[in-house]
Amino acid sequence: MSMNVEAEIRDLKRRVGEIEGSFGFLQIKTVHRDLLAFQAKTEQRFDRVDGRFDKIDGRLDHLDRGLRGLRSDMPKIVGDTMRDVMNGRPRKK
Repeated sequence: MSMNVEAEIRDLKRRVGEIEGSFGFLQIKTVHRDLLAFQAKTEQRFDRVDGRFDKIDGRLDHLDRGLRGLRSDMPKIVGDTMRDVMNGRPRKK
């Protein structure tokens, strides 16, 4: 029985390639799973941060409304105070 060395080498290369390919698939599958886990964690963190920004945005809106109201009320406040001072009346609290 003679052994065909070249055929044997080709067969071994093919088998090693198949094994390497299956390990490569397993590695890709693991990386994909890790990426999905990372994505889920990242989305949770962004949701928490987004919730914080919503709270801050609400506070800023409230502050903005207060400042705009003060801007429209300020002339009357100053005018009333100046009239009271000029007329010698004590200031109302």
